[in-house]
Amino acid sequence: MGLLHWEDRYSVGVAAVDHEHRELIELINRLYAEAIAQRSKDAVVGFFGDLFKAISSHFALEERFMRERGYDHLTQHKNDHERLLDEIRDIMEDYEASSRFDDRLLADALDAWFSRHFETHDARLHKALGAH
Repeated sequence: MGLLHWEDRYSVGVAAVDHEHRELIELINRLYAEAIAQRSKDAVVGFFGDLFKAISSHFALEERFMRERGYDHLTQHKNDHERLLDEIRDIMEDYEASSRFDDRLLADALDAWFSRHFETHDARLHKALGAH
């Protein structure tokens, strides 16, 4: 069983962005399974690195769509992206420093992104992109 599951409410109505959302959920679930299994610190650190890169790349794609379409809340949306990246970086650094994986902290941070971020910023983005 994965940590996160795709829900239609995560859709922003742009196929490339929605596809990446699904891929991120799959990556998050693989990271979570690896971290819980605690096979090796290097493997978990590698998954954190892959997750951070994938999320950063995804945010860059979303921000490009917003810039191209003159999205009026680009700054606020980008700031929320930066907040999430900071949270994930903190979790990754804490794990590297302690070798202790706090699955609840990761779950809370990811839930915040896939719930609050999608229900606020991405929902508004979906409405704006759908209007174009």
